[in-house]
Amino acid sequence: MAGQSSAAVARTGGNPFLKAVAALSTLAGWLSASMIVIAVGLTCQMIFIRFVLNGSTVWQTEAVIYLVVGATLIGLPYVQRLRGHVNVDLIPLMMGPRLRRSMAILTLSVSILIIGIMLFYGFEYWHFAWDRGWRSDTVWGPKLWIPYLAIPLGFGLLMLQLIADLVAVILRIDAPFGLEEEG
Repeated sequence: MAGQSSAAVARTGGNPFLKAVAALSTLAGWLSASMIVIAVGLTCQMIFIRFVLNGSTVWQTEAVIYLVVGATLIGLPYVQRLRGHVNVDLIPLMMGPRLRRSMAILTLSVSILIIGIMLFYGFEYWHFAWDRGWRSDTVWGPKLWIPYLAIPLGFGLLMLQLIADLVAVILRIDAPFGLEEEG
C-alpha cells in the first residue's frame, strides 16, 4: 500500500507549530495508552475480587467503561498523526499531483469542519454536565463532567492535528495523502 511506508507519520519539517501539535498528539497517545493499561489492570482486579474473593465490585465496571471511551477519544489525534485511520487511496493514486493536492486540501477542510461541529456540541454536552452537577446514577456516582471531558478534549486535539496536517500540505511539508510524487 502506498500510504503504509515509513513516511506514514505526519511530517513537521522543522515548523514550530507542526512540531508543537505533533508533541501534543504524541502526549495524547501516551495518555490514551495509559488509560488502556489502567482499564486492563482494573479489569484484572475486578475479576480477582469477583471470582476469587467472591466479593462485589461497585465502581470498577463503570470506571473501565469511562477509561476505554476516554482512551478512544483522546487517542484520536495520535492515530491521525500516525496515519493509522483506514485509508482508501485508490482515487488519490489515480490523480495527478495538482489534483491530489487539491483533493487533500478539500478533504482536510471538510474534516476540520465536521470535527469542529462535533467539538462544539461535545463541549456543550460537557458544560451541561459541569454546570448542572450531573452525576452517574450508579452507587459510585462520579461527577460526569470528568469522563465527559474526554469528548471536547479528544475532538479539540483531533481538530488541531487536522489543522496541522492541512498546514503541512499547504506549505508542502507533507505530501497529500502521504503519497509522494512520482518523478
